[in-house]
Amino acid sequence: MSLSTQPTDPGRDEAITQPRLSAMGWLRFIWRQLTSMRTALFLLLLLAVAALPGSILPQRNIDAVRTADWIAQNETAGPILDKLGFFEVYGSPWFAAIYLLLFISLVGCVVPRSRLHWRAMRSQPPRAPKRLERLPAHASIEVDGTPEDVLRDATAALRSSRFRTHSYDATTVSAEKGYLKETGNLAFHLALIGVIIGMAWGYLFGWRADIILPVGESMANVAARYDTLRPGPFVDTSEFKPFTMTLEDFDAVFETKVKGEGQFGTPRSFTAHVQFTPEPGAPTQKWDIEVNGPLETGGGTAYLLGNGYAPKITVRDAKGNITYSEKTPFLAQDNVYTSTGAVKVSGAGPAGKQLGFAGLFLPTAILDEKGPRSAFPDALEPALALTAFEGTLFPGGRPQSVYSLNTSEMTQLQDPDGKGPLRIWLTQGQTYELPGGRGSITFDEVVRFAGISVRSDPGKELTLVSALVALLGLILSLTVRRRRAFVRVAPGTGEGRTVVTIGGLAKDDDEGMGDQLEDVLTRLKERRT
Repeated sequence: MSLSTQPTDPGRDEAITQPRLSAMGWLRFIWRQLTSMRTALFLLLLLAVAALPGSILPQRNIDAVRTADWIAQNETAGPILDKLGFFEVYGSPWFAAIYLLLFISLVGCVVPRSRLHWRAMRSQPPRAPKRLERLPAHASIEVDGTPEDVLRDATAALRSSRFRTHSYDATTVSAEKGYLKETGNLAFHLALIGVIIGMAWGYLFGWRADIILPVGESMANVAARYDTLRPGPFVDTSEFKPFTMTLEDFDAVFETKVKGEGQFGTPRSFTAHVQFTPEPGAPTQKWDIEVNGPLETGGGTAYLLGNGYAPKITVRDAKGNITYSEKTPFLAQDNVYTSTGAVKVSGAGPAGKQLGFAGLFLPTAILDEKGPRSAFPDALEPALALTAFEGTLFPGGRPQSVYSLNTSEMTQLQDPDGKGPLRIWLTQGQTYELPGGRGSITFDEVVRFAGISVRSDPGKELTLVSALVALLGLILSLTVRRRRAFVRVAPGTGEGRTVVTIGGLAKDDDEGMGDQLEDVLTRLKERRT
């Protein structure tokens, strides 16, 4: 037989038909790529990378003042990053897109696998191979008894080892176990979907608000009363539950005995004693809010996040009229509560200029060659060390921290004696006359304040349960082994004797498969004796 070939004419055009995907084919291809586990892992990594700017750059919903300052200091990069949503990462469209794609990918991956797993659990184990000795793990023994009786006892031994069994004929039995491994794997991925839903639900319908509440003052659960409020996109702030809270007293206990290095002055407990009214007309209740003991208000959970001192400061103009009289919070900077703060007097001063004071509050004040400092966190000898400025308090109308003073458009007042900047030292009950007919400033009294954070997160229960299910599923997927075992019986060398051959294999590398077969044979011997 000979083969012949026809020469190919190089000038001849041969039409080559290549397969082309229709619109539906492209949709199937995109869906399969999106719902693959590889894509889900990539999107999970991409989500982690996308969240990095949220922990590096200031976020507007957390600290609007710091965000505005960052943008103002970075005149080129600031506006560009702001337009791209880098200062509101978790609410930006691109972060939401990654979040949504990850959710779709997980759902598209887990649902088909769950359906297949359900079918696999309801199906019977496969038939036993003819040559069990070719399996990775195998063994053979000879025992007393007929093949029927031995096969029945072998089936019982397999079941006692938590195998589910099925016999296709009178000489073999097939068994398998370990479906909890795949169940745990699917439960883990389903729980991840639950975590995503819970976090999204909490973001969309939850809210968080913070308030600095000095002793003796009250708050109502209305948007205008909070110092900061971060509602979710679907939250109607006019529908807040109308509870009220009054801070009656605040207890702070510090270590007064020297028990070792760094122990003196260490805080031992913080307790905010409040009067709580759940709704108008309801009886007032007394509650203690502690660091790990929040108050459930019904409209949110009230946490004690911080505390400090709010000295009451009064500022008068040259005619003696009060232009400022408030309990002014100062923010603690160290473990002895050396605190920084600012007094912003919006009332016009001389020549239409506004006054501002910035400096330190010292609970137990010491003034020595090291400068003003505090020796103990409790208010034993309180004092204020301030410097004064005049000018424009809020340049450009940008938001400011209540603890700091923007002096970019202000001038520091000078000492009348020409000794440099004006330094004001006030103890409790003392008044200082400001130079140039600017009035006076008085340190009236010291009160404590509590930093209260009220949070409403409707998705926290789902997130918690999903996290626990994910942990349980991960444990199951890592500890349970998927195994199959097959037993074949045949007449032995003597009358009333039966040869039992057992073989097993595992889905993954399993060094314990041999021990599992030995355990089944041991149980069989015990039943035959």
